[in-house]
Amino acid sequence: MGQITLPGNPPIAVTLRRSAQARRLSLRLSQIDGRVTLTLPRRVPEREAVGFLREKEAWLRGHLAARGDDARIELGAVLPIEGVMREIRPGGGRSVILGETCVEVPGPEERVAARLQGWLRTLARERLAEASDRYAARLGRPYTRLTLRDTRSRWGSCTSQGALMYSWRLILAPRDVLDYVAAHEVSHLAEMNHSKAFWNTVEALYGDWRPQRRWLHDEGGSLHRYRFGD
Repeated sequence: MGQITLPGNPPIAVTLRRSAQARRLSLRLSQIDGRVTLTLPRRVPEREAVGFLREKEAWLRGHLAARGDDARIELGAVLPIEGVMREIRPGGGRSVILGETCVEVPGPEERVAARLQGWLRTLARERLAEASDRYAARLGRPYTRLTLRDTRSRWGSCTSQGALMYSWRLILAPRDVLDYVAAHEVSHLAEMNHSKAFWNTVEALYGDWRPQRRWLHDEGGSLHRYRFGD
């Protein structure tokens, strides 16, 4: 593992990773955190990797520009809550207040990000528990527990013991997308696979799931752009 910098405006840091299994050079841009990784077969020299990067520079810069910069959570910033963009404003009293176009966060400015993140996680748990309860009752199969994490590789999971796990960032997505993920994971209580029977179960519980799955594929990575100081 090493790192090189592709010069330009701005310069791009690229992590080099050698792999015994790799048969060719491959370039990957993470839509989650914007990291660029170049994988090299074991015997390919670094100068060849640099040449490959220069060939792909226009493609790489175009995709980095399309991804956009990370968004720091602070007063005056905007972020989606249940799919609606809202401005973060100072609030009075003791509770976070959700409005149509804003979210008001009380307390000192340096605690805004942490306070808002905690509130979002609580709201995510409420929404996901309600959806999971509803779909599990419809399916006739209870789950054993529900946990939230800040996962980067998946939006949810279901174990063979019936434990559900979700990314709390689903609260940033449109409500129908969160509902689809809940239906998807609850369906695994009946089908621990992605067979035709599984997708038939998802459709029976939720309806046409394809637009929501497509939204996650196309837009889901952007939910990880919002940085709460973690």
